[in-house]
Amino acid sequence: MHALADGLTLKDATPYNVQWNGPRPVFIDVGSFERYREGTAWEGYRQFCQLQLYPLMLTAWKDVPFQPWLRGALEGITPAEMHSLLSLRDRFRRGVTTHVVLHRRLEARYADRAGEVKRELARAGFRKELVLANARKLRGIVERLEWRGGSAAWGDYTQTRTYTEADAGRKAEFVQDAVRAVEPGLVWDLGCNDGTYSRLAAAEGAYVVAVDGDHAVVDRLAREEDENLLPLVVDLADPSPSLGWRGAERRHLPARGRPDLTLALALVHHLAITRNVPLAELLDWFASLGGALVVEFVDPADSQAQRLLAAKRDGLHGDYTRAEFERLIAERFDVARAEELAGGTRVLYLAQPRT
Repeated sequence: MHALADGLTLKDATPYNVQWNGPRPVFIDVGSFERYREGTAWEGYRQFCQLQLYPLMLTAWKDVPFQPWLRGALEGITPAEMHSLLSLRDRFRRGVTTHVVLHRRLEARYADRAGEVKRELARAGFRKELVLANARKLRGIVERLEWRGGSAAWGDYTQTRTYTEADAGRKAEFVQDAVRAVEPGLVWDLGCNDGTYSRLAAAEGAYVVAVDGDHAVVDRLAREEDENLLPLVVDLADPSPSLGWRGAERRHLPARGRPDLTLALALVHHLAITRNVPLAELLDWFASLGGALVVEFVDPADSQAQRLLAAKRDGLHGDYTRAEFERLIAERFDVARAEELAGGTRVLYLAQPRT
């Protein structure tokens, strides 16, 4: 809307034009701006609907996460697909008639006649004021969308940890000492949960990519607006791959910058037991990132590990032991320090990459 006031428009509306500096969005594609031509509609309208409006509607109204859909289709959700996903009741919601129902009908009618549509708009005296009015309405619709989904089971970290306040303090001190020893520029906090250790690393001057699969946790962390902290929703057992033409348009996470330090706290047992990732594979991945590692091993005797193992067949994770973990980590890293918590059922390790 500000661009239109200055006689400019955006020729596209992809969310990939926005990158993030911590929680602050930064528009990076200045080449998307061009002079507005009288008699033309907004060329980015369809893209805005498919990649921004429809995904937000699905999340707000259906509690359906849009990320898996978008990582499978760079062009987003089409009007026809969105129309099929909505119930009869949904079609009476604000904005659906114009931006889904009519949009779908017009696409079907003019699918092969885009040039004809442009000429008809020009003959009808289509004006910039109509584009501006549409943009205002779209903004109003988006501002009213609200996701009401709850946190996942592990969302409240302070309620699920199994060690005492004293152990929690020792854990924080261990992480802080590791950050100071490594002096990282970039930290990945994998399975960051409520961001306790992400904040600690950021306070030491590192830029922290805080990753968790719980949307509600990441949302709360993003609202803190720490410029040194970038929260991301990522399923670590099934992360977004490289996408687009030849897999090169959108790079996967490791290709965007390797961490100097990886934090993997209260994470290993979830990936190894719940998601069946072999310990050797997991440690190979940590080693491939190239930096130092602070990792926590939760012993099978720990109540949280017991909770996960109870859902599995007896003997299925017989190699999930502290002795096996220590053997595997020693093959890939130089372990500089280890510290036991929770009576020995949880162990922290600071590991340096082999040179």
